[in-house]
Amino acid sequence: MLIYVLDIIGTFAFAISGVLIAMQKRMDVFGIFIIAFVTAVGGGTLRDVLIGKTPVGWMNDLNYGYTITLAVIISIIFKNKLNRLRTSLFLFDTIGLGVFTIIGVEIGISANLHPIICIALGTISASFGGVIRDILCNEIPVIFRKEVYATACILGGITFFVLRYFNLKEDLIYIFTAAMVISIRLLVVKFRIQLPSVYQK
Repeated sequence: MLIYVLDIIGTFAFAISGVLIAMQKRMDVFGIFIIAFVTAVGGGTLRDVLIGKTPVGWMNDLNYGYTITLAVIISIIFKNKLNRLRTSLFLFDTIGLGVFTIIGVEIGISANLHPIICIALGTISASFGGVIRDILCNEIPVIFRKEVYATACILGGITFFVLRYFNLKEDLIYIFTAAMVISIRLLVVKFRIQLPSVYQK
């Protein structure tokens, strides 16, 4: 039950981050909904296709569609309250990143996959909705730039398995894993930590 609640929370958070990007690009309501939708379920859809889990998750549960629609409506109604779009976008994107890393890892474990593959699935779940969003919005995806993004998911996935090895309670594993991903994102942005560049300045 907790994993499902986390999935809905992550969907809501990523949908809002998609809305904020779409509004920055001054898209119409349909465009805003599409960007919110692909941001929220794009990574999970790719993950499910890769492991042969079809129909993919959101097709079997309308609550995902309702959650995304609610996120779009709330974001549009309170768009004036979200005047600090960059801060809001970062916040919701980071929450979604932490939650979906856990979801992807758990689904990999349920499919009896190797821990390395589970971590990869967690990274895909968390990152690739944003990749699709950025491509549709004509931006270079964050994951392909110097910013620490997918790396935070990988470290979160490693944390998940380390804690699992020590037989911690499931709820604590979820909390600490999400906290690890979110903390890394906050710290790298605060201190402007970036991955090494191969290009001369």
